[in-house]
Amino acid sequence: MSQAELSRRAGLPRSVVNAYLKGGREPGADALVRLAAAGGFELQLGRRKPPVDAERAGRILVQVLELAEALPFRPRPALDYPLLSDRLGKKKLAA
Repeated sequence: MSQAELSRRAGLPRSVVNAYLKGGREPGADALVRLAAAGGFELQLGRRKPPVDAERAGRILVQVLELAEALPFRPRPALDYPLLSDRLGKKKLAA
């Protein structure tokens, strides 16, 4: 179906439908229902499950943190090269 036909069936200006399709605007609830109906679809609202089970994610996070604490820690010696901020400061002075 062309944009012109969709806009005619939905009762919306073609420029508005074009802006929706290009991402320049987002349709409101009324316009979305009209566009769906014009395309032969019906919108229904319903409860949506969260994409992540918070309890399971929390258990996994605890396991990861416990594993991280169990890993050996070896402090690193001080770096032998200059700090980035010192190097950037010298380049700015030279420029």
